[in-house]
Amino acid sequence: MAAELTAHQLIAQHRPTLDKALEAIRTRAYWSPHPEHPKAYGESGSQDAAAGKAAFDALLGSRLDLGQPGTDDWTGGEVSPYGIELGITYPHADLDVLLPAMRAGQGAWRDAGAEMRAVVCLEILKRISDRTHEFAHAVMHTSGQAFMMAFQAGGPHAQDRGLEAVAYAYVEQVRTPDAAEWTKPQGKRDPLALTKTFKPVPRGVALVIGCNTFPTWNGYPGLFASLATGNAVLVKPHPRAVLPLALTVQAARQVLAEAGFDPNLVALAAERPGEGIAKTLAVRPEIRIIDYTGSTAFGDWLETHARQAQVYTEKAGVNTVVVDSTDDYKGMLSNLAFSLSLYSGQMCTTPQNLLIPRDGITTDQGPKSYDEVVADLARSVSGLLGDDARANALLGAIVNPDVTARLEAAAGLGEIALASREVTNPDFPRAVVRTPVIVKLDGAKPDAEAAYMSECFGPVSFAVAVDSAQDAVELLRRTIRDKGAMTVGAHTTSQEVEQAVEEVCLEECAQLSLNLTGGVYVNQTAAFSDFHGSGGNPAANAALCDGAFVANRFRVVEVRREA
Repeated sequence: MAAELTAHQLIAQHRPTLDKALEAIRTRAYWSPHPEHPKAYGESGSQDAAAGKAAFDALLGSRLDLGQPGTDDWTGGEVSPYGIELGITYPHADLDVLLPAMRAGQGAWRDAGAEMRAVVCLEILKRISDRTHEFAHAVMHTSGQAFMMAFQAGGPHAQDRGLEAVAYAYVEQVRTPDAAEWTKPQGKRDPLALTKTFKPVPRGVALVIGCNTFPTWNGYPGLFASLATGNAVLVKPHPRAVLPLALTVQAARQVLAEAGFDPNLVALAAERPGEGIAKTLAVRPEIRIIDYTGSTAFGDWLETHARQAQVYTEKAGVNTVVVDSTDDYKGMLSNLAFSLSLYSGQMCTTPQNLLIPRDGITTDQGPKSYDEVVADLARSVSGLLGDDARANALLGAIVNPDVTARLEAAAGLGEIALASREVTNPDFPRAVVRTPVIVKLDGAKPDAEAAYMSECFGPVSFAVAVDSAQDAVELLRRTIRDKGAMTVGAHTTSQEVEQAVEEVCLEECAQLSLNLTGGVYVNQTAAFSDFHGSGGNPAANAALCDGAFVANRFRVVEVRREA
């Protein structure tokens, strides 16, 4: 096919951005090419707010035809957590037709080389970035995130994570030279001489199994890491959050075709209601890489049964904050309140267990008892969410009925320090919006342990009374080791406690945030600088992003010839 985007054009446009990304992952300094503010869009071909909303509205009730081979039906059924039916239908694939078509283009994609693959991926990301307003509405109405969060986390932050994966993929592929002249002296005899070439080759078709809550943020690292390393990518979205990833596939297919590659290198696998094709796909021999975000049960199943594939999982964990002491009591409470409230706690990084000594803590406002700390935190959350407009902007909507059920069941687990209340969203009266609940538990009681040692996904947190800071550190260790943690936080003015918490996180491999009292929160991570997960505890077997996340998506094949 004739290329509309030449290698020269793509390299000239995107190589500077790739170089900046390579520098950012080396220095870990702040950098992003994707603006966070909605008003930054609307020039240089990108949508403004009105155009993005109009593009999203035009999708409602439509058929999203991606031009994929093997389409044998059309399926849909997404209902926004804000109460509107999207009415969009997507191609349902005959896998015996689609998967061979996807593999057909891998040879040319492999031979294009690491740099060409990287700049094609960056062009895909640019096309997505230009449609950030449209994607924000798509993420909002599939995940339940409030608009600003959907715009930022589902837009520029997700795009950053995709670009970060491309940068790591490029580094690992160019680590080995393309060719080498090898000469071994043989004394008086002629030397042995070989010409060697080294080529990164893909593993095969990669499968991305999308999640409901962060379809782009969690989906882009695996998608772009696999594509940049030469693999075709089949995207299987969560059935309640198809649209953001379907639009991603659409953009990728357009760019691949314009660059002269087979668009079937990226395809969508939408499923009929109740079909559950993830298990079927996961064990097919064509599938050689799997990226998954979701429940521990299915993540464990993938790791056990998808033996033919390299499996990357982000599962559930029990995120913990040790509260020992602080020199900014007001700042600590404010920071924790925001962390517990953001997106109704529906983040894999939201703190769940707050470990507080039963004898209280020391603060810049004097000693505070356990009961005072919990009551003050409850007041801080209530103050933050007291205004319904601000509450809606922070909480978004409950993503599914299971979260609501867990929230309501939490009231029976212990003494309620903060009851959840319903919030009305005037723009979307059918949305389920609930403020967080805080439950007081005694860490020494076995029945309480059953609650706080299990993930309770959603706006539920446990204020766990422990005997001492030392007991908190040991409970932290046991929690990470047995249940895993995506994030750990600690508030302490004690050097000894700080060192003990840090040592636990180093030994049990968990990412730690210390004494956050300002505008950075334990449940937020920045691409190019922060690692999301560690890959070293039960919550996830991979980190976003590091060299290990990309390096095993390809192998290097060597060809030796007599010189």
